[in-house]
Amino acid sequence: MLAALLGLLMVLGLSAPAQAAGLNDAADSLKNTQVYVDPAMTGRFSKDQADALAKKLKKADKPVFVAVLPDSEAYAPKTLLNDLRTKVGIVGVYGVWRGDKFDVGADAKALPVAQARNIAGASARSHPGDIDGTVNDFVDQAVKQTKGEGPQHSASAAWIVVPVALVALAGTGVFLLFRRAKKRKEAQARAELAQLRTVVDEDITAFGEELDRLDFNPGAPGADDTQRADYTRALDSYDRAKRTMDEAAKPEDVRPVTEALEEGRFALATLAARREGRPLPERRVPCFFDPRHGPSTTDVQWAPPAARRAPSRPAPTTRPGWPPARTRTSAPWRPSTATSRTGTPARPTAPGRAATSAAGCCPACWSAPCSAR
Repeated sequence: MLAALLGLLMVLGLSAPAQAAGLNDAADSLKNTQVYVDPAMTGRFSKDQADALAKKLKKADKPVFVAVLPDSEAYAPKTLLNDLRTKVGIVGVYGVWRGDKFDVGADAKALPVAQARNIAGASARSHPGDIDGTVNDFVDQAVKQTKGEGPQHSASAAWIVVPVALVALAGTGVFLLFRRAKKRKEAQARAELAQLRTVVDEDITAFGEELDRLDFNPGAPGADDTQRADYTRALDSYDRAKRTMDEAAKPEDVRPVTEALEEGRFALATLAARREGRPLPERRVPCFFDPRHGPSTTDVQWAPPAARRAPSRPAPTTRPGWPPARTRTSAPWRPSTATSRTGTPARPTAPGRAATSAAGCCPACWSAPCSAR
């Protein structure tokens, strides 16, 4: 009696692990190839037949699964379909050949159960006792009516999606780096423009004040067409300088402003020469030491760290209303065209270093102490 009980306990204890192992192996295979053949059934359904069926299912790309199992306690008939579905975890249609019987289970989202059973019953009747014929017939009919995609489709999609996602992330990182660099560059440009705007606005204001002080009346007796043309050109240059500065969005936009001011000051110098009966001035760059003084008239020796000749305006007296020369010892860079005919910006003397000589720079510089000298 005791021996019989011990034998029964051993059988029960061993059957549960064996059943679990069989279901786990079946579920793993179904998730990978959609086909599982228990080793005990390979004599009735060969590996070649299983591979051909798996190839057919992969091509169909539908969630249809087939298991060929022995009539064994490892596969409890009452719960087999539910157990397989739970372990595989994929919505689909499950056809199971167990021993000599073929049964089917299905998720309604993939195929109605009644419809799946009709297909299975018809296949079994058409191929009695023939595993290969039955399961292939079943698959041929089921894939046509089943909704969804096979598990290998999801895996293939993952191989595509993951690299694409990585590329997208890398692209996003590069974009953010470029965007950050662009913002930093734009902020620097805005700061530079703000500095330039302060200085250039002073030049525009000074030129406007010079126009206000001008004692020229276009309609007065003695004013001729050439004088009126010079006067109009000066006014137009002033308006253009103001408008261009208002529209400036980056440091490079300031150059046309300084060019307009240079044009206007040359027009005033030409007008003054006509009115005074002097020879018309040569078109030269503005005074190096202060563009507000107007066009330069000669090159004089100037000695910054390395001596060179600089364009300026030598004159024995100061013209009324002319602004005093600006210091060049610590002024910021000015976007003027004071050092070349092509408009190369003048550069200040290095901080703490004044120029050592500037013979005959301009009337304003001669009349008062000029830090440029």
